[in-house]
Amino acid sequence: MFNFERRKRKEDKCAAYRQLPMKILPFFVEHFTTRLHNLYKVFNSKTAELLSHHQVEIKQEFPKEGWVEQDPKEILQSVYECIEKTCEKLGQLNIDISNIKAIGVSNQRETTVVWDKLTGEPLYNAVAAPVSPGPSVPVAVVRSGSSVPAAGTSSVWLDLRTQSTVENLSKRIPGNNNFVKSKTGLPLSTYFSAVKLRWLLDNVRKVQKAVEENRALFGTIDSWLIWSLTGGVNGGVHCTDVTNASRTMLFNIHSLEWDKELCEFFEIPMEILPNVRSSSEIYGLMKISHSLKAGALEGVPISGCLGDQSAALVGQMCFQDGQAKNTYGTGCFLLCNTGHKCVFSEHGLLTTVAYKLGRDKPVYYALEGSVAIAGAVIRWLRDNLGIIKSSEEIEKLAKEVGTSYGCYFVPAFSGLYAPYWEPSARGIICGLTQFTNKCHIAFAALEAVCFQTREILDAMNRDCGIPLSHLQVDGGMTSNKILMQLQADILYIPVVKPSMPETTALGAAMAAGAAEGVGVWSLEPEDLSAVTMERFEPQINAEESEIRYSTWKKAVMKSMGWVTTQSPESGIP
Repeated sequence: MFNFERRKRKEDKCAAYRQLPMKILPFFVEHFTTRLHNLYKVFNSKTAELLSHHQVEIKQEFPKEGWVEQDPKEILQSVYECIEKTCEKLGQLNIDISNIKAIGVSNQRETTVVWDKLTGEPLYNAVAAPVSPGPSVPVAVVRSGSSVPAAGTSSVWLDLRTQSTVENLSKRIPGNNNFVKSKTGLPLSTYFSAVKLRWLLDNVRKVQKAVEENRALFGTIDSWLIWSLTGGVNGGVHCTDVTNASRTMLFNIHSLEWDKELCEFFEIPMEILPNVRSSSEIYGLMKISHSLKAGALEGVPISGCLGDQSAALVGQMCFQDGQAKNTYGTGCFLLCNTGHKCVFSEHGLLTTVAYKLGRDKPVYYALEGSVAIAGAVIRWLRDNLGIIKSSEEIEKLAKEVGTSYGCYFVPAFSGLYAPYWEPSARGIICGLTQFTNKCHIAFAALEAVCFQTREILDAMNRDCGIPLSHLQVDGGMTSNKILMQLQADILYIPVVKPSMPETTALGAAMAAGAAEGVGVWSLEPEDLSAVTMERFEPQINAEESEIRYSTWKKAVMKSMGWVTTQSPESGIP
């Protein structure tokens, strides 16, 4: 049993902007439902008071086992609906929408869309990344310093249709020259966009025909939204930013350009790729849409674009080498800022672009580790086993026992990600006795999230050479106080949570407001002031922490080698 007492204190390293009288932060996706939502929240930045909120439900489609898709047109329509509803609510708050000065976009990074540039119609559904940590967060920035929700998409996960594509491609990479990883920082995996695009080119005739006729455009969700919001077929801007481009496996993270050798390897025509821009600059202006009343936000610049995890890194103010954050959502994503230097991991982590906050600003890199199943394990306990009726119940069950009683849960439902990258693994629950009950399993599920984070953090410490002194956290699961205390115990370092955990939205707003030509948001250190943080200190001894962790590692080894191949691919007529 352990004490769930929590402590609060001021953290000077994390901040909000003192010059901004009000901040309105947008969409937050509910991760633990069978359907996803776009949700925005309206806050006062001085008090963190919730002023208003609105959400739009987004459906997922499961055309075959192991396939997860979403309708790009539904995603775009939800953007328009959120703009309209937000503007209405701002009016009710006596906030003039003419004060909105910029729009930023943050998105789940690897989800892939191909559309027809002449008609504006998607050529197939958006093909999802195998795991997603959280929301896509387009935001707008108001002259007073507010960021106003302008648009939103949701995320989907666990799409495994490209496994055989990966297996075939891997045979073509020389064992002594992994040029894909050396140029991109990424392993060849179903996770990234290039293999999804390759699958679409191989299996969807409409995509093939559009490429042959020079009508096709490719992008991740940010590209689809920016192109559509800036005019679509009437002059829409086809672009992405360096953080999203770095997750495609087609982008050279050293030269910051699309790489001809990589495109030839994946057989991707370079003319369908978006232009790559910095994360903070004016890409284009909002255009009137028939879906918007009175041309809401027409002429407002779209000036910020960050992949969701980079946005959270910026929102957590991790601007210094060695600062790290972990986002707890459907999965977990731990990023550590490595500065201007690409650090290549020897322990299973990814090297990625963290951000580039301006055309003439330097690029920053990060090491990243991903946990495939975090919040998703709570949903599994609810929907598949039925031992809880709502995601909130797991905290109550875990608190009843305060221990897993030797039960360990490895939720490798779709394999293991960092640091193992082992697709043959499958989920196991071990250490069961006649005494084990649903409370112990609930506790073990929360511990599993923390143990997986510990594995990534250990790998990161070995690669960087400097152990983290504390971990900054955000995301929907951080509201679970038992989880946060467990995380501190298992890492044996303090866990620090901001009072406003929607840091993805904050990062997008910062990038948009700081862009040249907008200038309503300063990123200078002297413009930062301290905000209240919640701090969880380790409450067990180091020896107990290590014993629990070593037993977890034993359980992980038993989860490996269950399958040799994934579900076969099938063509689409």
